[in-house]
Amino acid sequence: MINVFEVNETNKMIEQEKLDVRTITMGISLLDCCDSDLEMTKKKIYQKITEYARDLVKVGEEIACDYGIPIVNKRISITPISLVGASCCKTSDDYVALARVLDRAAKEVGVNFIGGYSALVSKGMTRSDELLIRSIPRAMEVTERVCSSVNVGSTKTGLNMDAVRMMGEIVLETAERTKDQDSIGCAKLVVFCNAPDDNPFMAGAFHGVTEADAIINVGVSGPGVVKCALEQIPDADFETLCETIKRTAFKITRVGQLVAQEASRRLGVAFGIIDLSLAPTPAVGDSVADILEAIGLEKVGAPGTTAALALLNDQVKKGGVMASSYVGGLSGAFIPVSEDQGMIDAVATGALTIEKLEAMTCVCSVGLDMIAIPGDTSAASISGIIADEAAIGMVNQKTTAVRVIPVIGKGVGETAQFGGLLGYAPIIPVNRWSCGQFISRKGRIPAPIHSFKN
Repeated sequence: MINVFEVNETNKMIEQEKLDVRTITMGISLLDCCDSDLEMTKKKIYQKITEYARDLVKVGEEIACDYGIPIVNKRISITPISLVGASCCKTSDDYVALARVLDRAAKEVGVNFIGGYSALVSKGMTRSDELLIRSIPRAMEVTERVCSSVNVGSTKTGLNMDAVRMMGEIVLETAERTKDQDSIGCAKLVVFCNAPDDNPFMAGAFHGVTEADAIINVGVSGPGVVKCALEQIPDADFETLCETIKRTAFKITRVGQLVAQEASRRLGVAFGIIDLSLAPTPAVGDSVADILEAIGLEKVGAPGTTAALALLNDQVKKGGVMASSYVGGLSGAFIPVSEDQGMIDAVATGALTIEKLEAMTCVCSVGLDMIAIPGDTSAASISGIIADEAAIGMVNQKTTAVRVIPVIGKGVGETAQFGGLLGYAPIIPVNRWSCGQFISRKGRIPAPIHSFKN
């Protein structure tokens, strides 16, 4: 049982150390909305989302008020739309029409994002998948709250390099279509390897086909809490350091477990998972980079950064899994540049490069996240970045992702402004040598040998 006394123990964390529940995300299956008629599909999608999620925002606000726990976002994830629209969408414009319906439903129920404008193409691509992928730039341009993701690889299937090549082009086109807002459309688009079915965090959330009709997933946060705990033991040995992170992660996750149970009970929807990721914000003191510097780095990016992040990620998982009945999603430490003031500062001073960020993704929860790159970066180079990151995920049997933003009209030394939780980012240089011939090859990179375990 989780009781109010455990919550009271976290009051200092909430009031002084920026602890919050980052998101309550309701996953909704839209498989029963499939229809051969586009208009009927749109009607079914709108009705199901607005029926199931009509009280989501209200219940989230009530729980926040009752327990004094800030709940920053209320969101929805849905079945990958390339599956839902396969029978009725004959053109990319048809998929854009579904995106508009999703946006309208999200606005109606009051959530800030809806994720699942997605395609899963790790081994091959159907005609429906291709139509959806080619519709992404237009969909991101004409909607406000719709988020998109494409899974291009997995440890079991290898990497679909045709999809990787296409996504480089799609990212660049999305940037161009939203260039009047510093190419913000790319902030709502993630390219995955080994995408989880139960991720509550945007922009990569979707409702997996193995999930129930509706579930509640909760993502907690709390980098500031961990940082404050570590500042109390500046000269501790590694054993004490690890124990402190584990204990803190346990307390943070208990708060998420309470919120998830309450949301599940009040909404009459099954509890899915807690994602115990440390998700930073642009607010000062709410930074994963600050944690790494509290561990002993002068600046993130210095030698030792990858080891420090590996330590942090592992201890967060070890502490969190004991605090919840079901842990899932991504669960660890996020390193988005634009959403983390410490990361922003490290890039601005030259301490942190895209190559070091790539090395860090080998041991963090996700990948290259919210990184602004020059607007004249080629589609092939973007595909190469995606391929590199997907290969890390494939070989290491972990989730990796790329959310890079080629800011049209801007270059290294300038800054892209996204606003809100998305923050801002200095534009980071990208290696200018070409990978065009590699990316132009067709087909798949086979699954690694260790994937054959059946």
